[in-house]
Amino acid sequence: MATRAILRMGDALLLRRAEAVTQFDTHELHSLLADMRDTMLAMDGVGLAAPQIGVNLRVVIFEVSSNPRYPDAETVPQTVLINPVLTPLSDAMEEGWEGCLSIPGMRGLVPRYTHLRYQGYDEHGAEIDRTVTGFHARVVQHECDHLDGFLYPMRIRDLRNFGFNEALFPGETVRDE
Repeated sequence: MATRAILRMGDALLLRRAEAVTQFDTHELHSLLADMRDTMLAMDGVGLAAPQIGVNLRVVIFEVSSNPRYPDAETVPQTVLINPVLTPLSDAMEEGWEGCLSIPGMRGLVPRYTHLRYQGYDEHGAEIDRTVTGFHARVVQHECDHLDGFLYPMRIRDLRNFGFNEALFPGETVRDE
């Protein structure tokens, strides 16, 4: 459909709690998802939340297959997740480097639950219920944070582990998430 502009950190629209989707399988929802996919793919992203393109709905998409930005990342199936509920399945957390399309050129070391269950709906209203670990769990948490007005720097424990890609990783090519 179309590539949309991605809002950047500092935009008040990114700090809102998104509203629940109440109607599924509509032309408007399918159009939004097509635009989100086009935008995510154009930016080589692995995920995108509707608030990042200025749409205040509880909708995220994510997928990791053969992304050149994450050559060693595990495969994460293409997923549309609407009105998600995340439930950590243990207290175990792991810090990992994250970036974000709304915070270009920067990375931070972010703690995330290592094992969780997520539930929600796809674009047709069919229930989704998955238990995940590793990178998949990290991606879901990162994208769903956008639905509650959180950006990953808000989760960083030590701001010495937050900075510009070229300063943190000299000589490496690092892109945004």
